Amino acid sequence: MSRVGAAGPGTLFAWDDGVLVKATVTRCALSRVCGACGGSLARPVAFVGTAEEVGRNAFHAPPLHTACAEDVRRLLDPTWETVLTGGFEFVRPAKHDEDRRPTFVPNSLL
Repeated sequence: MSRVGAAGPGTLFAWDDGVLVKATVTRCALSRVCGACGGSLARPVAFVGTAEEVGRNAFHAPPLHTACAEDVRRLLDPTWETVLTGGFEFVRPAKHDEDRRPTFVPNSLL
């Protein structure tokens, strides 16, 4: 098993009982830390999400190490897909946006 959650195996840094914690997701983006283990990110960066998120190249789950991405998929949803990138943009929702979750937009797809 790879690095999963600062609190130990089976826990995920940015999730609480499988639900994303908005403040922690923002911390992952601004501090460039992994959403699964809380460790510093390096390249490539992985994102996991539904086929719809992959299709629009915009994810709600925070950036991850590649090994941690597999753990997140195993623990939360094995149908999610993984995208690797060299970098990403963090987009905060606008007041008029119906979906108030922050979004990650990978650039430099690998």
